[in-house]
Amino acid sequence: MDVNEVLLPGVGMLYEFTNQDGDRIGVVARRSRDFELVVYADDSPDQAGPMLRLTGEEADTLAEILGAPRIAERFADLTREVPGLSAGQVEVRAGTRFAGSPLGETRARTRTGASVVAIVRDGDVVASPGPDEVLRPGDVLIVIGTHDGIAGVEQIVRS
Repeated sequence: MDVNEVLLPGVGMLYEFTNQDGDRIGVVARRSRDFELVVYADDSPDQAGPMLRLTGEEADTLAEILGAPRIAERFADLTREVPGLSAGQVEVRAGTRFAGSPLGETRARTRTGASVVAIVRDGDVVASPGPDEVLRPGDVLIVIGTHDGIAGVEQIVRS
């Protein structure tokens, strides 16, 4: 998908693209860190329809909501480009040894060579979780490594 970027002097940047239905959509990223979403009128390329304003925090929340379901897919795309590298998902189940424990206590990377690069939790994404991030039942760990490494992380977390 092509995204057209336009500098708006004194305002910020405008990002425009056309969706599969032919609607032109614009996102104004203001220097104030606020955002505006617009849809252009069919009959005028310069006239925008209804506008939605978001604070920086609201935009971050929306980005997480829209991005969470696709994070594993993006890592899978990456692994297709690097021979021997795979992406996997490991669910933290209730009642298992590491549910309620910090990620670092698993020593997963040291023991398997695979890395937990994100945690999907209740539709949100914890990107690059640190060793102090507490694992919760229902968390889905996004793991990058060899097939054996990913299987090892799954065995550790589910033991």
